[in-house]
Amino acid sequence: MKSVVLHAIGDIRYEDVPIPKPNDGEALIRVRSAGVCGSDIPRVMKKGTYSFPLIPGHEFAGEVVEICGSPKNDIKVGDRVAVFPLIPCGKCPYCQIGEYAQCDDYDYLGSRRNGGFAEYVIAPLDNLIPVPDNVDFECSAMTEPASVALHAIRRTGIDAGDNVVILGAGTIGIILAQWAKICGAGRIFITDIVEEKLKSAMDFGFKDCINSIREDPVERVIKETGGRGADIAIEAAGTPITFEQSLRITRKLGKVILMGNVSGDVIIPEKTASTILRSQLTIYGTWNSSISAVPKNEWKTALEFMSSGALNLKPLITHRFDLSEVNKAFDMMYNKREFFNKVMFVI
Repeated sequence: MKSVVLHAIGDIRYEDVPIPKPNDGEALIRVRSAGVCGSDIPRVMKKGTYSFPLIPGHEFAGEVVEICGSPKNDIKVGDRVAVFPLIPCGKCPYCQIGEYAQCDDYDYLGSRRNGGFAEYVIAPLDNLIPVPDNVDFECSAMTEPASVALHAIRRTGIDAGDNVVILGAGTIGIILAQWAKICGAGRIFITDIVEEKLKSAMDFGFKDCINSIREDPVERVIKETGGRGADIAIEAAGTPITFEQSLRITRKLGKVILMGNVSGDVIIPEKTASTILRSQLTIYGTWNSSISAVPKNEWKTALEFMSSGALNLKPLITHRFDLSEVNKAFDMMYNKREFFNKVMFVI
């Protein structure tokens, strides 16, 4: 099969490898679309995977072509599926309560074992989520970021009319804004330093977009909310600056959700630390998503909202590449040769 293989940091190659064979409890998936996550860029170009050689890619969807064993979830050959990339151990205390994202000994498609930047991939049957007929492969390949965003939103407990600020207008930021709107948020502020990203957010109908280079987002949000600040702030950019801003932009007794993978050390000034205490902020961390049936399978929920049209992901795709163009794609993204949002491999 054709695949993209990472042999060392920065050494990614388009090459032929054998089609893998599923073991008991696994399926062979014919990958049709695979998205590039923001985390894939440093993983390929700066940090590496957990071992080499390895096929990256954890945002993908495709068709089931072979099943080994008896599925517990009625999955059959020919089904169109999205694939939950985290493979839990099933034994630790967190797995026992269905909190698979907190597993003590998990595996992961695309970073710890071969992932979706290939024509075929092996995945556990329990990790396959059926895709509604009217959701195409490109959108279903974005179930992972859509579910990650939903998980963060559910951590916030957004109530009708809440003023929400999202720091970071990338793919996740715009999906977060859509979920916030679906959940009944009042005003939704979105901040970023890249004008093209803010324009993308405005194209989705979000008008309260703030360029943080041109004006102070904290001052702007506090002013626009009558001096109070946002009810909920979601840090989705992963920078020390936005991390600190999220703490100052939130009203007294408000909530802060820290979502972005922070690059660099975060130093909290004394005044900001005092704000956390005096405002009695509630700060949440969030990571990954949930496919547990209780209380809610976030992957099924995301796909249902895509199917209904309430969650609109297609316009987020700015680039489409063939697997053979992998070096061109990662050079463009890593060196920021042009504006991009969601980059998709069409396989």
